[in-house]
Amino acid sequence: MIVMKFGGSSIGTAEALRQVVGLVERFRDTKPVLVVSALQGVTDSLLASTAAAAEGRSDVIATGLAVLRERHHAMVNACVNAGAAACHARVDALVEELAGALAAMNGTHARDERAVDEVVSFGERLSAPIVASALASRGIPARDVDAREVIVTDDRFGSANVYFGPTDKRVAAAILPLTGAGTVPVVTGFIAATAEGVTTTLGRGGSDYSVAIVAGAIGADEIWIWKEVDGVLTADPSVVPEATLLSAISYDEAAELSHFGAKVLHPKTMIPAVDKKIPVRMRNTFRPDAPGTVIGERSAPTQSGVKAVTAIKKLSMVTVEGMGMSGLAGFAAHVFGVAGRHGINIVMFCQSSSEQNICLVSDAKDGRRFKEALERELADEVSRRLVDNIAIFEDVAAVAVVGEGMRGVPGVAARLFRAVASVGVNVLAIAQGSSERCVSFIIAESSADDIVRAVHGSFALHVAVTEKAVSPFAAAKSEVSGA
Repeated sequence: MIVMKFGGSSIGTAEALRQVVGLVERFRDTKPVLVVSALQGVTDSLLASTAAAAEGRSDVIATGLAVLRERHHAMVNACVNAGAAACHARVDALVEELAGALAAMNGTHARDERAVDEVVSFGERLSAPIVASALASRGIPARDVDAREVIVTDDRFGSANVYFGPTDKRVAAAILPLTGAGTVPVVTGFIAATAEGVTTTLGRGGSDYSVAIVAGAIGADEIWIWKEVDGVLTADPSVVPEATLLSAISYDEAAELSHFGAKVLHPKTMIPAVDKKIPVRMRNTFRPDAPGTVIGERSAPTQSGVKAVTAIKKLSMVTVEGMGMSGLAGFAAHVFGVAGRHGINIVMFCQSSSEQNICLVSDAKDGRRFKEALERELADEVSRRLVDNIAIFEDVAAVAVVGEGMRGVPGVAARLFRAVASVGVNVLAIAQGSSERCVSFIIAESSADDIVRAVHGSFALHVAVTEKAVSPFAAAKSEVSGA
C-alpha cells in the first residue's frame, strides 16, 4: 500500500484536482490511501474568519462564508458527475455547521484555541468529500474518512500530540477494510480529536504528519508526498537559482532541514516513518515523471559531506550573561523553565564552556516577551550579581548547514566560516550537536540570503554528487506485483 498526501496547491483548482484523480487512477494497483489538505488558501481564510468572529464583524463572516460555499460548489460542478447532488448537499451542511461555530465565537474579543481548531477543521472536512466524489466520478470507488474519528490526541489545541496506541488501532480498523474491498480512502489531513471527541489540529503543515500517522498504522510500503516542487533541493531556489535536486536524504537530514525552515516535511512526520522504516518520497503533482527525492534510512553521499544549506528568518536571540552563573547547578534548567512556562519555543541555543553566557533563539514575535519574562523571574539572580545582563538581538536568522557526510570530516567548519567571512558577516552564535550532521549559526537577518549563497557556492552544492534516484513508480509496481 502507498499512502499519498496531496496538499492545498495540489487540489486547489479544478485542473489540479483532475490531475490528482489521474494520478490515483494511474497508480491504483498500489492500493493507494489518500490524505488531503484543505483547498489552497482556505485555512488562512478560516483563520481570518475566527478573528472577525471574535471582533463581532458579522459582515466579514457572511462574506467569507459565501465565498467559501461558492468555491467548493464550483469544484463540485467542475469535477464531480455521478453523485454531484449529494456532494453539493454535503458542502451546504458543512458550511451551515461552520456558520454555527463562528456564531458561537461572536464578540468574544479573545482567541480561544479550542474554538479556532473547530473552525479551521472545516477546510479538510470540505475538501475530502469532494476529492472522494471526484474519484468516484472516474469509476474509482472512494470514501472520505474524517480523521477526527481515528486520530486521537491530547488537548493541546493548535498543535496536538498524538496518542499512537489508540490511534493505530482506530486507523487500521477504518482503513484496511476499505482498501481490502478496492475502495480508496480519502482521509482528512491536519485534524484529529481528543478521546472525548473534541476537535484538535496537528499544527500548520500537519497534513504531512497525518500521512505518516496513517502509513504507520496500516503498515504502508511507502509514503508519497505530492507537492508543487520536484523534491528536496540543496537550497531554496528563490535564493539560490542553481540549487540542485537531491535524490536521497536521510530521515535525520530531513528533520534538520525541516527544523531550520526548509519546506521539506512537518518535523513530526519523521516519528512514525522512522519507527516503521517507511520510505518517504517527495513528488511533484504537476511533473509526475520527475524522479523526486527519497527520504529514508540511507543518505546519498556528496563529495564535500554537506548536503544542503537553509535559513530560518524572523527570529530573536536573548542572551543571559554573568560571571556568577559559572558552576551554578540548575541555572540553565531555570532559564528553559521560563520559556516553557510562557509557551515560548526555543529554536536553537548555545552556552559558553565557561557557563557565563547562554544564548536562546526564539520566533521574533516571542523575543521581547521572553526577555521581559527572564527579567522578572531572574530578578533575584540579578540583584545578587549572579546575572549581569539580559539582552536581546532582534531581526536575526539561523543558517543551518546539513549533511550526514560531515561526520568526522576535518575542515568542514573552517571552509564554512571562510565562506561566511568572505561576505563580511559577523556570526553572533554557533551550535553543533555531537552527531555532526548539522552546524547552525545566528547572523543578522539582512545577511541570510548572502550567506546561503556563499555557503552553497563554497561547497559547490550545485554539482553535488548524489545517487541516481530510482523511479518510485517502477519501484512501487515491483513491490505490489503479486500482492
